Amino acid sequence: MNGSLNILDLVLHASLPVKMVMLLLIGFSFASWVIIFRKKAMLDGAMSDADAFEERFWSGTDLAALFREVSGRGDGVRGLEGVFEAGFREFARQRQRKTLDPRIVLEGAQRAMRVAVTREVDRLERNLEFLANVGSISPYVGLFGTVWGIMAAFQGLGSVKEATIAMVAPGISEALVATAMGLFAAIPAVWVYNRYSTKLERISTRYDTFQEEFSSILQRQIQADERA
Repeated sequence: MNGSLNILDLVLHASLPVKMVMLLLIGFSFASWVIIFRKKAMLDGAMSDADAFEERFWSGTDLAALFREVSGRGDGVRGLEGVFEAGFREFARQRQRKTLDPRIVLEGAQRAMRVAVTREVDRLERNLEFLANVGSISPYVGLFGTVWGIMAAFQGLGSVKEATIAMVAPGISEALVATAMGLFAAIPAVWVYNRYSTKLERISTRYDTFQEEFSSILQRQIQADERA
């Protein structure tokens, strides 16, 4: 408890530039944690939604009925459902134009799914770069506060005839708090950014794999229609 009070006392008695640095780092840390919790819910939701949709998709259900169910939700379709909806919608639209080459029909569906995947991945990775930036610059911001505080502490010795370590120790301690706060903001941001980037990469790979598998199903459907 005393340690906490001492740290608080150091922060309150720091110079104005050092206080501004500390305030900036607190803002970085707060914003990072908001993004961390929101992004966790978003990525976990994307994974669970993908699990649920793939279970229905590969259960042998009629694709046209599944499309009507998914498209009936309007603009709220996301994730694998959105990829499926975009691909099947374009496939059905192209098939109505019977004069088109079957390859053009398939390429149109694949193109629509690629666009849907790109949009979904972009939505999931939004604000992740903020965590990377916080992890990169926070230590340097804290170091700037430390250097400024140490400079101020030693400048105060200019008017003193006999300098002792006890005279500069409080100023140096105040300055070092800025470095500690910079690390406090940076370490979680870097760790979470790396973790979420890996998770996002797995989700993106899963979307790409589904796109290829669904393209194969559509190709077999086109071949069956040609033989009929």
